[in-house]
Amino acid sequence: MKLLFLSYNNFSGSLPSSISLLDRLWRLDVSNNFFTGQIPYSLNSLSHLLTLRLENNVFTGTIAQLNITSLQDFNASGNHLTGAIPGSLSKFPASAFASNVVLCGNPLPSCKNIISNPTTPGGIVNSNPVTQDPSVVPSTPSSKPESSQNTKKSSNRLSRGAVIAIVVGDFAVLLLIACIFIWYYWRKYSKKMVDGKPSKRLETEKIVYSSSPYQHPSSSAERGKLVFFEGTRQFELEDLLRASAEMLGKGSFGTAYKAVLEDGNVVAVKRLKEVQGSGKRDFEQHMELVGRLRHLNLVSLKAYYYARDEKLLVYDYMANGSLYFLLHGNRGPGRTPLDWTTRMKIAVGAARGLAFIHHSCKSPKLAHGNIKSSNILLDKSGNACISDFGLAVLITPASAASRTAGYRAPEQADTRKISQKADVYSFGVLLLELLTGKAPFHPQSLDEGIDLPKWVQSVVREEWTAEVFDLELMRYKNIEEELVGMLQIAMVCVSVSPEQRPKMSHVVKMIEDIRGEQSPTHESFDSLSQSPSVSEDTGTSH
Repeated sequence: MKLLFLSYNNFSGSLPSSISLLDRLWRLDVSNNFFTGQIPYSLNSLSHLLTLRLENNVFTGTIAQLNITSLQDFNASGNHLTGAIPGSLSKFPASAFASNVVLCGNPLPSCKNIISNPTTPGGIVNSNPVTQDPSVVPSTPSSKPESSQNTKKSSNRLSRGAVIAIVVGDFAVLLLIACIFIWYYWRKYSKKMVDGKPSKRLETEKIVYSSSPYQHPSSSAERGKLVFFEGTRQFELEDLLRASAEMLGKGSFGTAYKAVLEDGNVVAVKRLKEVQGSGKRDFEQHMELVGRLRHLNLVSLKAYYYARDEKLLVYDYMANGSLYFLLHGNRGPGRTPLDWTTRMKIAVGAARGLAFIHHSCKSPKLAHGNIKSSNILLDKSGNACISDFGLAVLITPASAASRTAGYRAPEQADTRKISQKADVYSFGVLLLELLTGKAPFHPQSLDEGIDLPKWVQSVVREEWTAEVFDLELMRYKNIEEELVGMLQIAMVCVSVSPEQRPKMSHVVKMIEDIRGEQSPTHESFDSLSQSPSVSEDTGTSH
């Protein structure tokens, strides 16, 4: 286990020392609970820990025993901690230690005005020797001045009942303060639960942009810089490093994060993995080619970052998720079915985006190489946008082997070979997925999943064509002709022979004919082609 988030629950009692057995842990967040007792010394054994969030609990005792040198994010505010702040934690801001009983030392005020007091809970009190009046009798005998004989005599006259009353009074005051703290945070937590809104936490897990999760590049030469495509530098690399991050998922090309910048803007960041050993110049040239592609049905690449051991791509964030989730997520009670009109809109949008990729360059001709439902994202207006285009040529052969399982064309025995004709086959499988509601490949499954084209062909041969279509579509009337028309387009796209598959520009026109509409921008993909006599498919091998 590397990430453990337990914040905003009602957990109470001591923090289990067994957490120290998770010796590979990077992030530990137990904030905003009711944990009590001391912070376990055994946490020091978590030598890889980057984040430790303890704020807004009821921890007591000192933090002097904490010495986790790998920490990059620490917060112990809002507890009942006392004593000196250890040097290993002094690098963090004062806000990380605020609202405790008595903490001192850098970055808080010095401990020189803090003296020991064994009769005070926590063992320490504030003292100011300059303003202290020796004639005033303090509430505890251990701190009274010894310079006055009169005060000695007066303290001797204190009855046992008075001493007990003083101790009880001190304890009652501390108990009242603790109750106020608990009541305040409980009311705050309850209000958020009633409102039904998650807590707004901009200081959550940080993205660690480095080849190792334990260190950052130090020099500017190692770190490189963000390169933007639209001329205006919108933020810096440091802004991404400080951004709160939510992992969206791990795919064939790397891990995707939703990053919320400090100014409130949201972007998607893809951290590439296993990139082939091309040099910086080749990578930059390829990114320049991909970054110039702008279309309503493509996820726009905003910027990229290159370093020897780190490659990052920054995209517009698509708030409505992927087609895969809309089709196959939450198949239980309460599911909202994907209606036929929306499926048709997604199909024609994805077709237009893929046709644009195929016709965007005369030389070299581009192919996507990884068309599948999880790479079809929906923007805030519900438009289908293709993601991960231009990345298939960058990944290593080991990653390529699994990237198109279920969508792979029959001729792709060599998974490193991508082509426009193979893209058409993958798009045909995508149409079958929209029509049948079945996934051609289940990432959690141990087998290869269903061979969707073969299954559809077998059902159609038995003249049970109606059995092919998703039961969720059977509620809609007068769509039988459109269903059959889309099925015919899909079956042509998944022809075994690449030569029998249509161009994507023709696929767009066929779908638009079924919908009875034309491309909103009146795109003429054929005018972008090099020549009508030149094959669209170059069969580019990488």
